[in-house]
Amino acid sequence: MPVRPRALVAAVCVTLLGALLGALLPAQAARAASRTVQGGRLDWGIRASFQSYVTGPVAKGSYALTGGAATIGGGRFRFHSATGTYDGDTGTFRAAFSGGVRFVGHRGADGTYELDLTLSRPTVSISGTGGTLYADITSRAKGTGTVTTSAQVPFASLSLAGIDMKGGGGAVRLDNLPATLTSQGARSFAGYYTAGTALDPVSLSADVRAAATAAPSGTPRTTESPAPRRTAQGTSDAIANGAVDWGVRRTFREYVTGDIAEGKWTLTGGAQDGGALFRFPAGEGTYSKKDHSLRATFAGAVRFTGGHGLDLRLSGLRATVEEGRGTLYADVTSTGFSGRRVPLVTFAAKNLTPKNGLVELSEAPAELSAPGAKAFGGMYRAGTAMDPVTLSAAVTDDAELPALPDLGGSDPPTPETEKRSTAAPHAENTASDHADPAPVLPLGLAAGLLLAIGLTLALVRGRRTRHARAARNTADED
Repeated sequence: MPVRPRALVAAVCVTLLGALLGALLPAQAARAASRTVQGGRLDWGIRASFQSYVTGPVAKGSYALTGGAATIGGGRFRFHSATGTYDGDTGTFRAAFSGGVRFVGHRGADGTYELDLTLSRPTVSISGTGGTLYADITSRAKGTGTVTTSAQVPFASLSLAGIDMKGGGGAVRLDNLPATLTSQGARSFAGYYTAGTALDPVSLSADVRAAATAAPSGTPRTTESPAPRRTAQGTSDAIANGAVDWGVRRTFREYVTGDIAEGKWTLTGGAQDGGALFRFPAGEGTYSKKDHSLRATFAGAVRFTGGHGLDLRLSGLRATVEEGRGTLYADVTSTGFSGRRVPLVTFAAKNLTPKNGLVELSEAPAELSAPGAKAFGGMYRAGTAMDPVTLSAAVTDDAELPALPDLGGSDPPTPETEKRSTAAPHAENTASDHADPAPVLPLGLAAGLLLAIGLTLALVRGRRTRHARAARNTADED
C-alpha cells in the first residue's frame, strides 16, 4: 500500500522529534538533579544597637563566641561550614551554618545575668522572593528569669526583592539581605525588641556541588576495635596524628587587623586558618591512659605584623597535660622578646580518655601565664582570659581529627560583583562548566534535524511532481 506524502512527513517528524527529546532529556534530568551545599559562611551582626547596649554602661555585659564562630569587623559575626541543598531550577535554597554567640549583661549580686541570650546554628531557607533565618535560641526571660531553649526558631524574615535565585552555578552569594525580627524571634529576644524591628542585614556565601551518589552496597564488613599504637616501652600510646586549634585571643586579632595596627597575620609551616582559630597540625607524641597525661608537639607557625612595632611570631607549639592541667608552649619571637618553649597559657584538662581512638579536649578555657604576658609585651596581664584551646590526638591509625571550619570558596569578587554588592542586595551564581542556566539545543543536532526535515520535504515534493507529470502525460495521450 503506497504511503501518502502527509503520512510520510508526519512519520519522519515524529521519529526526529523522538530522537531530539531523547537527546535533551538526559541533559534536563542532570539539570534537575538535587545539588548539595557544602562549605561557606554567613556574616551577620544580629543588631548593632543590641551589641552596643550589651557592652555599654547600662548592661555592662559582654559576648562570647562558641563553636568556631568568629568576628570579622564592622560588628559582624561569622558563622561557618554551611551544609544544605540548592535547586537551581526553582531557586530554593537551604543551608545551616555552625557556631554561636552568647550575650550576657545586667549581672546580679548572685552572679547570674538578667540578660542572657545565646544564638547558634543559624539556618537560611529561601523560596521565591522571601526567606527565613532560623536559629537555636537559649534566652532568659525578663522579670521571671526563666531560661528557655528552643531549636530552629524562625528568628528573622529576609527580603529578596529583585533577586533571581535560579541558576546553575557553583556558588550562591547574597549580600546585605534586609532582615526583620519575627514574632517568634521577638519572644526569644526576651522582649527587648518587638516583631517587625529591623535587624542587621545578612550576607552569605555557599559552595554548591553536585549531589553525591551513594556507593553500591557490598558484603558487610566486620569491624574490629583498632589496636592502640604502643611505644617501645609499652607504657603509653603513641600519637598517630594530632592538632591544636587556638585563636590566641579574639580582641588581639581584631587589634591586629583594625584601624590602629592596620596589620595582618601570616601562616606558615602547614598552619591553617579556621576563621576564629588557627590549626597547628601534625601532632606527634605520647598519651598515657593510666594517668591521662599527654605530651605532643605540633607543626606550623603564625606571625602577626602591623604598625606601632607589632611583630609577634609563635611557632613550635607544644602541649602537655599532667594531673588534670594543661599547658600550651610556643617558641616566641617578638619585638624586645625571644624565647623557646615559653609556657603561654594554661587550661583545665581532666580525665582525658580516648573515644574511638581519639583523645579530644574541646574549647577548654585558657588563661595567660606570667611568661606569656611578657611574650605579648605587657599588652595583657597574667591571668587574662585567652581564646579556648581545642586539643585532638589520634592514638589509632584510623581515628579522624575533627574537621576544621569550612568557610567555602575564597575567590575575590569581580569589580562588577563588588559594585553591585555595595549598591544593592544581590544573588550571584558563579559560572560552572557543568551546568547551564537553561537547556540549549546542540548545534549539530539542530542542523541535523533541519537537514533531515528539508530532505524529507524535498523527497515529498519530488514525488508529487512525478505524479503530476504522469497525470499530464496521460491526459495528453487521451
